[in-house]
Amino acid sequence: MKKSFKRFSWLLVLLIPLLIVAGCGKSSSSSDKTVKVGIMGSDEKIWKPIQKKLKKEGVNIKLVTFTDYNQPNAALTNHEIDINSFQHTYFMDQWNKAHKSNIVSIGKTVRAPLRLYSKKVKSVADIKKGDQITIPNDSTNEGRALHLLQSAGLIKVDSKVELPTPKNITQNKLNLKITAVDAAQTPRSLTDATGAVINNEFAAEAKLPNSETIYKEKLNKASIPYVNIIAANKSDKNNKTYKKIVKAYQSEATKKLIKKYFHGLSVPAW
Repeated sequence: MKKSFKRFSWLLVLLIPLLIVAGCGKSSSSSDKTVKVGIMGSDEKIWKPIQKKLKKEGVNIKLVTFTDYNQPNAALTNHEIDINSFQHTYFMDQWNKAHKSNIVSIGKTVRAPLRLYSKKVKSVADIKKGDQITIPNDSTNEGRALHLLQSAGLIKVDSKVELPTPKNITQNKLNLKITAVDAAQTPRSLTDATGAVINNEFAAEAKLPNSETIYKEKLNKASIPYVNIIAANKSDKNNKTYKKIVKAYQSEATKKLIKKYFHGLSVPAW
């Protein structure tokens, strides 16, 4: 009886470390498949079905929502999130230059033409001398908005400047008051301003109707740098789980959701 008990005790001593190691290995594997994805709030309805689908395949997506464009890339480089989906290629390139970061695209999502909205006039031709136009104040979208206003025939900007600011306006025949505000505030500015250049996610959040669009960015070769992407740190560009997420996004089901929720404000880019 004593011998049997001693043998059982020794077996326990040998097995416990093995059980601990096995348990640790299982926990690590599970952790590796939990992916924090940074998005803007308006994209939740696109990402939640993807989240549900991939959970059945063993990938747990945790959606982290942001309210302005300065947060998701900072969170990515600080490893507070694993990937993000909010920006176009040009924005990413400018961010990398300014912050010396190594963020890369791992997949295309949508093309979202920038739009000029108004609740006060029905067309660009109705804009009068001294009217106020608001634009996003982040450097990339500010420059893009000024190019949009130039394309609409309202102003001219210095062609030598890649990312113009209001200081680079060379012609403003209507003496328009062009005011840069936080991108998230552009829809609210329509209460006072004659027009506002608004990014599509904020237009969607504000439920702005297409009837209030008085000018839209053209989809051509010049707009290719403004294709939206899923981004990761360069060291993670070949991560198989992240690639699986990109594949799940680039599906027919997602195309239908984009059409359903954005009503042409965004179109699939893959």
